[in-house]
Amino acid sequence: MGLMSTLNNAVTGLRINQDSLTVVSRNVANSGTPGYHRQSLNVVDYADQSSTYARTVGVNRAFNKSLQTYYTRQVSDAAMSSVEANYLDRLQTYLGKPGDAGALDNVFQDLQNALSSLATSPDDYTVRAQVVAHAQTMAETLNRLSSDIQTMRQETEGQIAADVHALNGMLTSLQEVNLRLLDLGTEDGARANLLDQRDRLVSQIAEKIDLQADYRPDGTVALMTRSGVGLLDGRASTFKFESAGNLAATSQFNYDPDITKVGKLMLTTPSGLTLDLVQQGVIQGGELGGLLTLRDRTLVEAQSQLDEIAASLAQAFGTVQTSGQAVTAGAAEGFELDIGDIAPGQDMLINYVENGVSRQVRVVNTTQDLDYKDASGVRVIGVDMSAGATSMATRLDSLLPGLDFANPSGTMLRVLDDGATGNIDIGSVVGRTSSTAAQGAGLALNLFVDSGNSGFTNNLDTDPPQKLGFAARISVNTAVIADNRVLVQHEVGGSLGDSSRPDYLVNQLKNMKFVSGGDPKANPNVFQLNGNASEIVSQVMGYQGSSIASALSRSDGRQLTLDTVVQQMDTEYGVNIDEEMARLIELQNAYAANARVVSIVQELLAELFRI
Repeated sequence: MGLMSTLNNAVTGLRINQDSLTVVSRNVANSGTPGYHRQSLNVVDYADQSSTYARTVGVNRAFNKSLQTYYTRQVSDAAMSSVEANYLDRLQTYLGKPGDAGALDNVFQDLQNALSSLATSPDDYTVRAQVVAHAQTMAETLNRLSSDIQTMRQETEGQIAADVHALNGMLTSLQEVNLRLLDLGTEDGARANLLDQRDRLVSQIAEKIDLQADYRPDGTVALMTRSGVGLLDGRASTFKFESAGNLAATSQFNYDPDITKVGKLMLTTPSGLTLDLVQQGVIQGGELGGLLTLRDRTLVEAQSQLDEIAASLAQAFGTVQTSGQAVTAGAAEGFELDIGDIAPGQDMLINYVENGVSRQVRVVNTTQDLDYKDASGVRVIGVDMSAGATSMATRLDSLLPGLDFANPSGTMLRVLDDGATGNIDIGSVVGRTSSTAAQGAGLALNLFVDSGNSGFTNNLDTDPPQKLGFAARISVNTAVIADNRVLVQHEVGGSLGDSSRPDYLVNQLKNMKFVSGGDPKANPNVFQLNGNASEIVSQVMGYQGSSIASALSRSDGRQLTLDTVVQQMDTEYGVNIDEEMARLIELQNAYAANARVVSIVQELLAELFRI
């Protein structure tokens, strides 16, 4: 090897040392920078006939495509679980823990205890006043909880709007980064910084919405949702959120865009195609996924359960049960019931035994075509009683073969068994209506009422149905507030020592059963409440407590998984200062060796020139 080849190799080594020092210094300077990927110099050996030497061919950046893809998914899942857990943790605070002072179940128990005391001491003014006070507390608690839930739903809409604004900004920035990465003349260090910025933006977008990222050989990235809707491929799609304004319990999502009463989340692709992301079920994760789930399902279900509690209270106290009169027609036996006072939403119960099996049918006054078995096994049939008893008898005859329905006169409905056949025996027919006045209308009392002091009948035919949002409207009957003696005096001038009404109210609260959720087959994901008012309250507290605990646990689990992935990325991508310092010492020694070679070659050349 000649002196010039030796000198060339040494100078090349010095140049590589200098480039390596630049990379090492950049790694050390960014060791604490989030999203920075460790860099290394790519050195290639060359050889020809007379010498060998090395040269640099760009900068290598630590990157693992499969790890990055897994990380992106975990970011979306953790963000979704986190936002759900945060909101549900607040809901748990509002509901209170079972048994705590101010908790929903404790407020109900206070009312129940006060009613029991009233049955024992109906003539005690203080006891009656306590019943009114606890009833007002119960109503106000349901009002407050309903308001809290709707406030949280409103907050989700505000956060969705903020996320949409952030998403559009991040997608635009990522589109610009992609364009700059296509410039192959970009200096290696600057290109590595662009790739770091690319990955940071992908991670930030994944926090907002579920992603699939396609990392391409030229360094650019294309994005789509897990459901396959494109977000960025050359050009970015645009998100748009159309707020619905203030949300109430009656503001619910519907797949029909003309009926839905919540904000719409739209996506417009670069080609001009517009999609309703919620209606088409596009979003499956990220913070947006969690917010939409809360707004349209989780918090709506919580409101629905509060409405069930409110409805059970109103119906337990205000329901008048009228037993049908026993009748016979030849060998057939049964009952007659006047259906004229059964208002829309109210019902009649038919109890009978067929071939030794006890059955119950609840016939609801509604124009809706209902026919299903509820969670308690009771068959529910919808009949428009305003069409008359004859029409009602015709419909029930077709749905309940074996029973004989007829309209003997006026608004009377007759129900008979199968007579001499003897396969069916009717046990009772009971009509359930609402109390019409605080006094002079029987033992029932509309202690809890709807807006305008109107009675609650659970009308299904109004828009929206009466039960929807009832927890926000429920209040104590003004007649009871004005004169608490009506808690006892079911007749004008009656004795304050008569415990008949308090006993009736306590018995109704204990024995009247309720079932929520409608048709279990049509609503398979809805938790069915089933029992008396006390059991309904306990079931709501238990269900919400379990759901909240599950959400918090799921969030912790997903965050732990994400932390594990981040640790793995830190190991693979991060800068190890000790390693960089060791590398620096190696470079220092190599620099000194190359510099010594240059110095010796210089001395030899000088000596040759002197000769």
